[in-house]
Amino acid sequence: MRGAARAVALAVAIAVAAAACSGGGGGGDRSDSNPTRRPADVAAPRDRAATAASLARVERALRDPTTPPSEIDRLGEEQQLAYRALVAHPDWLDGVLRRVPAALRPIVTANAHAGRELRALGREGALPEQLPDWRIVPPLPVEVLRAYYGEAEAATGIPWAYLAAVHLVETRLGRIEGTSSAGAQGPMQFIPATWARYGQGDINDNRDAILAAARFLQANGGPADMGR
Repeated sequence: MRGAARAVALAVAIAVAAAACSGGGGGGDRSDSNPTRRPADVAAPRDRAATAASLARVERALRDPTTPPSEIDRLGEEQQLAYRALVAHPDWLDGVLRRVPAALRPIVTANAHAGRELRALGREGALPEQLPDWRIVPPLPVEVLRAYYGEAEAATGIPWAYLAAVHLVETRLGRIEGTSSAGAQGPMQFIPATWARYGQGDINDNRDAILAAARFLQANGGPADMGR
């Protein structure tokens, strides 16, 4: 598990990310879920006007209950590319906000700020152009994730927002499945040796990993000293 002490800087972003966790009911993990396939012909916007037009279109369509399910993957890809462009060009934000509908401005602002916070916790330099060998899977419902964080907080005293922030930083709340270049695994990205000490159950299970992260933080000073 990487960067736990700094993860609280993303607490403001949790609500934005969690709001997207609106999948159908049911708990547990999604070992039988199909991964989302990346559309091949979705282009990233190259200026303020194109970014604003893209975000206005996709944010409304993703919230429209009449949008066909077959369009969701493409809309999600377009949304991610637009926000990635906006994060890469923070000077675009004011121009983009002037162009999108007023109702969408708080959403765009929150996502742009959250993206910059996430990037600040990542590696320096340009982002890689090639995606790693990861699967992007549907998120668990927000109420399920919130229950896992609450269970871990009750067991260890680690505030649930810290756990949610770590979860967000590591795998976007469990959306990313895959092993990192350093060998970290699971939704909280544990190195196997660390998991052997703090983990119980399945390293790839969200509940088990969240509880293990709480035990890890507790053993390293939390909740009294979360800055360690």
